[in-house]
Amino acid sequence: MSTAPTTHRSASRLGAVLLGLFLLWFIVLGIAPASREDWMLENAITVLALVWAVWWQRRVGFSRLACGLLFAFAFLHEIGAHYQYSEVPYEQWFAAISNGGSIDALFGFQRNQFDRAVHFLYGLLITPVASEVITSRVRLRGFWLFLLPVTFMMSHALIYELVEWAAASVFAADLGQAYLGTQGDIWDAQKDMALATLGSLIAQPLWMWRLHRAGDDHRQA
Repeated sequence: MSTAPTTHRSASRLGAVLLGLFLLWFIVLGIAPASREDWMLENAITVLALVWAVWWQRRVGFSRLACGLLFAFAFLHEIGAHYQYSEVPYEQWFAAISNGGSIDALFGFQRNQFDRAVHFLYGLLITPVASEVITSRVRLRGFWLFLLPVTFMMSHALIYELVEWAAASVFAADLGQAYLGTQGDIWDAQKDMALATLGSLIAQPLWMWRLHRAGDDHRQA
């Protein structure tokens, strides 16, 4: 007997639970953000992505893995939107749990690295989701199975940086700079795109291995 309907129902239930938890997290962190204007800018794309994700879940359905990865990334993004990405106090959090330790001193960081971490995690966490969506509509084999999702993620990283630049050009200087979060680094956009690409290059082989293993298990069954 096929387990596909059971698996789909399980993923749907998990997706509904995680959606509820995210909406609660969204509301809590939206009550008193560091900057209401920046919070609204940061979440404009989030709301659009959420609408698409709900639509896709109802029409096609995500796997349980995809639901978990989407939730994890959205959870981290809301932290950045609440505090402003360049002001997330991870140093204070780390010091509180490590008896005064410092991540920045440990690794020699000269700036707040939360935004860089989230760009890397965007590539790492969302690439499997993109791969799942793409392969549900396009039959890919061999090198194309690796290349197309990675280049798709690279194009998303580029588009996001262009959106940031456009928004920063339209809005007031202080709000635009807060949204960009460059912290004085003229190569910030290039580094963000590179980190997203690195995360994607790490994630895609792991996703392909998981897909291959699932295929082997299915054939043995």
